[in-house]
Amino acid sequence: MVGNMPSPSCHHCYFSTPLYRPLHPPPPPPTPPLRPPSKLLWPSPPILSHRRSPNGASWIQNLSHTPPSALPFDLSPPPIDHDLLDTVTGFGAKLSEDGIVETFDNDDDALDAVENGVVVCDYFISTFFIFPIKFSGEDRIQFLHNQSTANFECLQEGQGCDTVFVTPTARTIDIGHAWIMRNAVTLVVSPMISGSITQMLRKYVFFADKVEIEDISKQTCLFVLVGARSNQVMMDLNLGDMVGQPHGTHKHYTVNRMPVTVAAGNIISEEGFSLLMSPAAAGSIWKTLLSQGAVPMGSKAWETFRVFQGGTTLTYAGRPAPGKELTDEYNVLEAGLWNSISMNKGCYKGQETISRLITYDGVKQRLWGIRLSSPVEPGTPIIVDAKKVGKLTSYAAGRNESEHFGLGYIKRKAASEGDTVNVGNNAVGTVVEVPFLARQCPLPSKSSNS
Repeated sequence: MVGNMPSPSCHHCYFSTPLYRPLHPPPPPPTPPLRPPSKLLWPSPPILSHRRSPNGASWIQNLSHTPPSALPFDLSPPPIDHDLLDTVTGFGAKLSEDGIVETFDNDDDALDAVENGVVVCDYFISTFFIFPIKFSGEDRIQFLHNQSTANFECLQEGQGCDTVFVTPTARTIDIGHAWIMRNAVTLVVSPMISGSITQMLRKYVFFADKVEIEDISKQTCLFVLVGARSNQVMMDLNLGDMVGQPHGTHKHYTVNRMPVTVAAGNIISEEGFSLLMSPAAAGSIWKTLLSQGAVPMGSKAWETFRVFQGGTTLTYAGRPAPGKELTDEYNVLEAGLWNSISMNKGCYKGQETISRLITYDGVKQRLWGIRLSSPVEPGTPIIVDAKKVGKLTSYAAGRNESEHFGLGYIKRKAASEGDTVNVGNNAVGTVVEVPFLARQCPLPSKSSNS
């Protein structure tokens, strides 16, 4: 049985064993409904009573208690029958010419909500930040294990990780966030270079490899929930079992009879949550999150959140982004992405260079946060004692005219935390540690242990 659809074996021919045939036989039985194709693994709605939030809203069903036949759903959603843009524009979204939600005219309120409330952001329509790719086939784990920096072979179904794609010389391409599902690995990367990453990975799929790579960006929506009250919202929606789970842990649920994957953390933060769903479910879930007090955030505020060091709970500001901090000018260790690197697995692309840099303490520059006296364009040189020692890569203004913040690379021996630098001809900066990079744990070099 699939949902409420009867099996074809449940239909019997009217004339299978008759003693005689009538002159006017009854009409044939109706054609049974078509079964969904075998690769369509989204489950039929399980037969469960809805769990209710304190406000009485019937919202979530946990698939962990559904029959086994309903569990293995994957990312092949039902046909798209809803445009989320219609929903968000109804809540005041202002779109760019490219159809990106730049703002809800609430940027300051959204940033305040990160510190004091909860924010919801739709990655796909609000930023150029996320692009989902599905990896399937028996060799998918080994393939990703060999093509990026994380140890995929140690992960189990329901776990996730951050991983970095690098060149053979360990220059950074992008950070990806992967979820290990039953029949596939879902990987989110940056749209601006998603095409080149997909093309690069497909080049390494050899004839005998059982790996399929599929763009599922038009089949999925991904919401991010961040802020001081995000745990409370999850509990109010009967998703409290996700609170406190390790980064990347995910489970499958149904929302209004539609499947949704909920994960701890997100592409920018180990705190908060991610919700991955089909476009058909997105509008309903968006409205539900806003009814729980979530403040919508557009791409302008999100960029400030990514860069800016401020407040007490913006604990993951300072995440490097492709095209800015992640380019072929900088290697993965200079970008400070230590937590995404495994040195305990076999050979992978860029490993030889990474191992050599660690062994010989060869990292010559690193990424810092810089508090600025005035606005500065990215690309502006960073100067110490009249010598160029680095470059500003990102800039964001704060919530008042005196707040200016940037990210930039600085040579290791030129400046460190608390030092003053000049940025261009007019701005003065103070070098500070940013929370995202401060959480990284550098591996000790072999030379320092000898």
